[in-house]
Amino acid sequence: MNYSTKLKIMLSLKNRVLLFMFCWSSLSYSQIKTLKTYTFENVDSLIASNPKPVLIFFHTDWCKYCNLMTQTTFKNEQIINTLNQSFYFVSFNPESQKTVTFAGKAFKFIPKGNKSGIHEIAIELATIDGKINYPSTCILSEKYEIVFQYNQYLSANDLINVMNSTLAN
Repeated sequence: MNYSTKLKIMLSLKNRVLLFMFCWSSLSYSQIKTLKTYTFENVDSLIASNPKPVLIFFHTDWCKYCNLMTQTTFKNEQIINTLNQSFYFVSFNPESQKTVTFAGKAFKFIPKGNKSGIHEIAIELATIDGKINYPSTCILSEKYEIVFQYNQYLSANDLINVMNSTLAN
């Protein structure tokens, strides 16, 4: 067998391996579960027909710990499964200027300068000891009672423990 023939066989084998890897990775990615997210308005109507606790994640675009939580904690498969099955998950940026209607009340953005401000719903649900920090996580019962508030990064293990504790009560 000459060098040219050996090269063609090796290239053919390499192409088959690459094709197999591409197909395998496509198959693997199609099995990744996605986190179902809801708006506050969606949750209002859903709780009426199917009561579940609500987990709200308050975050901003500029917060590195918010982004870290988004990329790690909320990508964890157990977190995704538990949230999808047992909670309504709302991800909300408190710098959003959109009016939100939730639990029979309209919440608005409150400007605090030229390019800053905070949303009333964040003040209502993410304030702890008179302060708001990001990220903030809040869990509401089916009756809209605050059962958990935390205003720092939560690892996947910590959030799983909090969710399990909430569901046990």
